[in-house]
Amino acid sequence: MPPTAPLPPTQAAVLDCVHKRYDDVHAVDGVSLTIHHGEFFGLLGPNGAGKTTLVEIMEGLRQADSGTVFVLGRSPSPRDAALLSRLGVQTQASAFFVRLTAREHLETVAALYGAERKEVPRTLALVGLTEQGSKRVEDLSGGQRQRLAIASALVHDPELIFLDEPTAALDPQARRALWQVLRDLKSSGRTIIYTTHHLDEAEALCDRVAIMVNGKITALDTPGRLVAAGSPATRLLVPSERLTLGQALAIPGVQQATVEGETVVLETLDSGPVLAAIDRIAGLHGVRTRTATLEDVYLDLTGTVQG
Repeated sequence: MPPTAPLPPTQAAVLDCVHKRYDDVHAVDGVSLTIHHGEFFGLLGPNGAGKTTLVEIMEGLRQADSGTVFVLGRSPSPRDAALLSRLGVQTQASAFFVRLTAREHLETVAALYGAERKEVPRTLALVGLTEQGSKRVEDLSGGQRQRLAIASALVHDPELIFLDEPTAALDPQARRALWQVLRDLKSSGRTIIYTTHHLDEAEALCDRVAIMVNGKITALDTPGRLVAAGSPATRLLVPSERLTLGQALAIPGVQQATVEGETVVLETLDSGPVLAAIDRIAGLHGVRTRTATLEDVYLDLTGTVQG
């Protein structure tokens, strides 16, 4: 692959027919993809789908067997020092200087990238680690180390940020706090390429998502359009002590009904008359309505449960 290629100013990464095989496993199978500057792009798929391999090819950590890859107008492989300083990378298994404090660790990373030391307190504050700055890395909790890994990817103010399951070890409160950090980064013009097992997170944050299965991209669009193109059915959730499965199946307009734990789940294309029938039989107290989500689309395409 040539070291540079003129990319339109709107394009941060362009992949064309990329393949990567490990023995008999086709980890990446002819992927073509364009990611735009300033885009929050999500890469979803079950374990073994090829997400991490594809991201590592873009980062320059692995070389594709064939196809072309350009990131910020340059080929990431062989390793390109001029490109590395423009990328921020947080991997699933991040390496730390564990005997240093969090602040010292980040100062070391900043120095490696040639970033100014004044960026360290700003970045610690950005990920909510100001109070832990004087703690040794080995004494940080798993969630705090995850935030330090993200800070290490941000301290040199990169143009393009790769985040591989960044909220995996965070509690719900810390996860939502990081959402705002990521939104702020996007608002500042950064491009983010992001893998996650939290489908609600992808739906809330991503401009577009690609769903990978067996090395191929099987769906690529905005979360909203993917959901709209999926099942139009509405699910009505009724406490099982108030409505039996037989009663649910007998209601006109119910396509199917199942029992999930202590809830009877009814699927319908016209929720109004079905809700009126439920009201006559059992009342509407405790009845919940659920429309299609990105998780439903994901399950239809992959046949697997994220988690």
